[in-house]
Amino acid sequence: MTMSKPNSYGDDLSVNNKRTFHPRQGQDQTRDFDVNEHPFELRHEVKRLNKRLDQIADMLERVEFRDVLETYSNPKKRIISNLTAGIARGLGLTLGTVVILALLAWLLSFLVQLNLPIIGDFIAELLGYIKMSQGGN
Repeated sequence: MTMSKPNSYGDDLSVNNKRTFHPRQGQDQTRDFDVNEHPFELRHEVKRLNKRLDQIADMLERVEFRDVLETYSNPKKRIISNLTAGIARGLGLTLGTVVILALLAWLLSFLVQLNLPIIGDFIAELLGYIKMSQGGN
């Protein structure tokens, strides 16, 4: 006995008119409906499901799901993607650290020039240690 797949949405229903469906399975409706008795409910359910499938397809197109799937299923693309991401993270971290330390050093030298009584002496001593560790006198 061979089983054939239906060609469209309604082909499997024409083979056996006694197929049943539950329009609202989440609710307390446990009664099965005969397709011949309730064609409107069946059409309504198919329209609702088709509308939901169209919404899902639109959402997957918006998030470019195919590109993501192709990238992660191809090892060469995944390696290149991860390599470029790692280089970008390392470069960003390095540049960010340099900018923050430069701003901090500029702020400290500005506070030394203000000649604040306690803070200015501490910062001047700290800058002296930094210059000494760099090899300058």
